[in-house]
Amino acid sequence: MKHFIAVIIILSCVSLGCKNQNEKPMAKTPESFDWQGHRGCRGILPENSIPGFLKALEFPIKTLELDIVMSGDTQLVISHEPWFSYHICNLPDGTPVTKENEMKLQIYHMTYDQVNQFDCGSRGNPRFPDQLGISTHKPRLLDMIGTVETYCEDRGRTKPNYNIEIKSMPQGYDTLFPRPEFFVERVLADLNKVNIAGRVTIQSFDTNVLEELHRQKSPHKTAYLVESQDSLSGNLEKLSFKPDIYSPYFKLLDKEIVQEIHGQDMLVIPWTVNTAEEMISLIAMGVDGIITDFPNLIDQLEQRRP
Repeated sequence: MKHFIAVIIILSCVSLGCKNQNEKPMAKTPESFDWQGHRGCRGILPENSIPGFLKALEFPIKTLELDIVMSGDTQLVISHEPWFSYHICNLPDGTPVTKENEMKLQIYHMTYDQVNQFDCGSRGNPRFPDQLGISTHKPRLLDMIGTVETYCEDRGRTKPNYNIEIKSMPQGYDTLFPRPEFFVERVLADLNKVNIAGRVTIQSFDTNVLEELHRQKSPHKTAYLVESQDSLSGNLEKLSFKPDIYSPYFKLLDKEIVQEIHGQDMLVIPWTVNTAEEMISLIAMGVDGIITDFPNLIDQLEQRRP
């Protein structure tokens, strides 16, 4: 990693205002630092796809971050939207989903066999021009976990953690999503079928989902996703319990807020951080992990322990 030192010095001075190049560019992240591949590695391969998750494992990430919705036949499907996005998806006949018809293509009103006919990778993603487009579909949660676990076993790679976002919002109950009680019940039941205990975090923006996880005594860590500019205390007042992880939009953080969160005995893992400068700044604040679309940046930043 010696050939990266000059780059790290330059980047950290841009971000943190170093007085001279003799100052330390960036403290080593601890062994426990949680690098997370957002939707796999969205900047490189199609989001929430099995090829994308496997590609992310080529980099030094600890956790695969993903989103789940439910199909009409109660299958847990890895997808950021509960419909087929016109930005990235094609209909079964190969024609692009249009903006006008995407909201009619609701996963909660389809069987998984129908969901599996849509291609959500070959067109690439206009937000990520360097993403390699490949034909791929939205996988089931258990299919992805099984594939990843086998991949790691075959290659002797440390098995990853899984950070699973339950996509939900009250205004979408019974139309786009099941109600939290059933959704959480199904998620916990599926996770109970696979041997990944101790490697799962379940996250959500929907406080009703988080409360249901708490009520059903989920054995997994819980992360509170936050995009509100309310204070830490204001956001925590929306819950009857304290989550394990506070996961805000990264621009909502500064060093004092990170310290305040740590003072509440929660970890801080911000989303979604896609430049080296921003990563270095957040590491200096003391965050416990980073969620990124570009896990290929990690090697440029990490100073490996001897």
